[in-house]
This record gives sequence, C-alpha cells and structure tokens, in this order.
Amino acid sequence: MLIDSHCHLNYPGLVEDEAGVIARAQGAGVSAMISISTRETEWADVIGGAERNAGVFATVGIHPHEADQHPDIDTARLVAAAAHPKVVGIGETGLDYFYDKSDRERQRRSFLSHIAAARETQLALVVHTRDAEDDTIDMLTRETAKGAFPMVIHCFTGSARLAAACLELGAYISLSGIVTFKNARDLQDTAKTIPADRLLIETDSPFLAPVPMRGKVCEPAYVAHTAKFLADLRGDPVEELMETTSRNTMTLFAKMSC
Repeated sequence: MLIDSHCHLNYPGLVEDEAGVIARAQGAGVSAMISISTRETEWADVIGGAERNAGVFATVGIHPHEADQHPDIDTARLVAAAAHPKVVGIGETGLDYFYDKSDRERQRRSFLSHIAAARETQLALVVHTRDAEDDTIDMLTRETAKGAFPMVIHCFTGSARLAAACLELGAYISLSGIVTFKNARDLQDTAKTIPADRLLIETDSPFLAPVPMRGKVCEPAYVAHTAKFLADLRGDPVEELMETTSRNTMTLFAKMSC
C-alpha cells in the first residue's frame, strides 16, 4: 500500500491523460492520492476528478501565491466547500516569502481563514511554507493555542528548527522527490530524524520528479521512488515505510476512511 499525499491532477502534464496517470500509479502500487487545489476556480475540477476515481480525494484551498486574487476568501466558504464527501483537507495554504507573488499581509490573512476552517471541520490543514519560517512557526503556535487542528507541512524543505517546531505542535511532515536530489544533504539529515508516525510522502506532481526520473513530468506513480530512497536513507525496510506512511496519511486525512 502506498499513498501520494499531495499531487495536482488537474495541472497540465497530468490532466490530459487522467486515466493513464491513475492506471500507472495503481501499477506502481499507489492505492490512493490526494489532489490538491490552489485557487477557487480549481475546486470544481479537483473535486470532479475525485468523484470520477475511487482512489482520488480532494482538498479546497488558496495557495499563498494566489492570495491577492482571492481577497474575500473566508472560513465560511472553505467550510461549505469542504462538506463534499470526497474533500479530505483544507489547502494548500500558508506563506511564501521566496517569490512574494502576493502581499505578505494578505497571505497571512488567508492563512488564518484556512486555519480556522481546519479547526472547525477538523480536516487536515495542508501547509506550504517557503522562506517564512519565523512567521509560520509564530502563526501556527498562536493558532494551535486557540484550539488544535490536524496539519501537515507539505513538500518539506525547511530547517531542522522548523521541523522540530512543527512536530512539537503535532504536525506531520511530508517529503517530496526533493529529498532524493544530490544537493539536498541538509534535508536528508532532517528526514532521518522525523518520527516514523509523523512521516508522509508525496510527489507534488507534475513538479519535482525524484531521482531517477528527474527531467520528466512527475506523476503519482513516482512516489514509489521517493519511498525507496527514504527507506534506504532511514535504514527501514521499504515495505514497512510504505505501510507506515500510508497509515499516517489515513490517520491525518481521516475522512478518506469514511
């Protein structure tokens, strides 16, 4: 059993061959995948893909890059969209100060709306953070104190300090194909320290194809390569790591079992 906890099946490179992408994933042992939305205009397409395919689930959210384009996004709208039976998470959301494609204050307001929706629904918050560690830690710490909510730091590439802080708050950590890259030594060191019961794996496809598939359009099937690399890195049997990360995904995204 293997689950891709974060992919974008509605993006160019995958959407043109939905049936083929899913068939190849199943052939690689991927039993389920979570298709993540990044803007409101995607919600219907992402949910539609989940409706068509038994092993596909969806999220609703606004990526920090899109915060300027969604100034009116609020908790009520997210909660209403999340009522769909195949919507299992809120996001992706968070802070991205690397590209700064949206105003930082608007990113923070959007993030707060998503956090409140996750707290209200108890659906997993899918967090994107890049070059924003201090604000991410501060906001998650303050908001967790108001009431707990499940969350995952997706495509983790941050510092050991960020990992430790988020784990302390109860978050899961999801690793993508980036961990297989030769220049990802610090991330690989951090990956060895993540508790087994808090570890998820993802592709973030169609981006970030892992070694040995670099240069290709990434697909959910490639999560098997990341699993094999991580198992070797951590000294775990690959079947055990696959089973553990899949169980963690089902625990975090509990609505997948409903």
